[in-house]
Amino acid sequence: MPNKTEALKKGPKPERDPLVSITRRTDIPLWLGILIRAGAILIALVLCGFATKLVTGNDPISVYIKMFEGAFGTANKTWFTFHELAILLGISLAVTPAFRMKFWNIGAEGQVLIGGLAAAVCMVAFSGSSISDGLLIVIMLISSIFAGVIWGVLPAACKAIWKTNETLFTLLMNYIAMYLIDFFIEKADPSGSHTVDSNTLVRGWLPEIAGQKYLLDILLVALLTVIMFVYLNYSKHGYEISVVGESENTARYVGINVKKVIIRTMAVSGAICGIIGFLVVSGVSHSIDKNFVKGRGFTAIMVSWLAKFNPFMMVAAAFLLVFLERGSDAITTAFDMNASFSDILTGIILFFIIGCEFFINYKLRFRSKAKKEAE
Repeated sequence: MPNKTEALKKGPKPERDPLVSITRRTDIPLWLGILIRAGAILIALVLCGFATKLVTGNDPISVYIKMFEGAFGTANKTWFTFHELAILLGISLAVTPAFRMKFWNIGAEGQVLIGGLAAAVCMVAFSGSSISDGLLIVIMLISSIFAGVIWGVLPAACKAIWKTNETLFTLLMNYIAMYLIDFFIEKADPSGSHTVDSNTLVRGWLPEIAGQKYLLDILLVALLTVIMFVYLNYSKHGYEISVVGESENTARYVGINVKKVIIRTMAVSGAICGIIGFLVVSGVSHSIDKNFVKGRGFTAIMVSWLAKFNPFMMVAAAFLLVFLERGSDAITTAFDMNASFSDILTGIILFFIIGCEFFINYKLRFRSKAKKEAE
């Protein structure tokens, strides 16, 4: 055996590069990003097809066709799908400024709820008054925006002044909004139905455009998407949001009032959520209960992150989620599937879509390839 002296003469063994190393991509071509996402969706669909055949025995192609028909099979289904897309997109736009600022707003659900509640209270309070429907709609819109702003500014002010935890604060505000709706329903309809419908909310309905009740909501959210894109990318406020999100210390150094930016940004988020609540109650449902947002306040967070806070990219992300939801409901009914299995298919697709973001943001380098590049 070699002694210690010989081992010392040879010196330490040279360190070998790892078999696989992960490096962050500084830039990726648009076509490559699209190709990676398309490949992830294709692989997910193939895997879902195998799972469907194995578990249910149904033809995967017929399942996918039924999913498409569930979202776009008739004109009414198509309009409803695009309306659901508009509502989810609107909430996603609302949470985006806060998340871009790294303010973790988990309270969009409550902010939409309180906006819808403000609209419903006005509909009941002015149901017997002589004011015109047009003026009532304006009052409802202002009330919804004001309520949403309050629900957004409260946690923002506490965060800016006392450094409270905004995640917990905004989450708890959701439950307060839900209980306020329960209180309102009990007062407006003592029958115990747990909802106030169009029999009570008889005034303040948004008008139909071209005979289509969904069109106005879709157009307003489309306009809001353009405004939010300009606001985030080409306005002074958008620049300040980005700087505060990168570093609060840097923002203070360049003269930005961080507290003011935090409060103002959450006021904007709350106002947009209030508008969405107003659109849902006044535009389509003409009713209110504590579940009318259907969890979209949380789904919107995923839409915003998947789109990397780009309002136009959010259209595609929101469309995908709405399509999967509508399609899953259709195949559950058509093939007498367990609802949990359709959720599994949706989960597989979302897993691959979210997972492919790793390959968009990072690249794998293998030892032999890295060695050749070094030479």
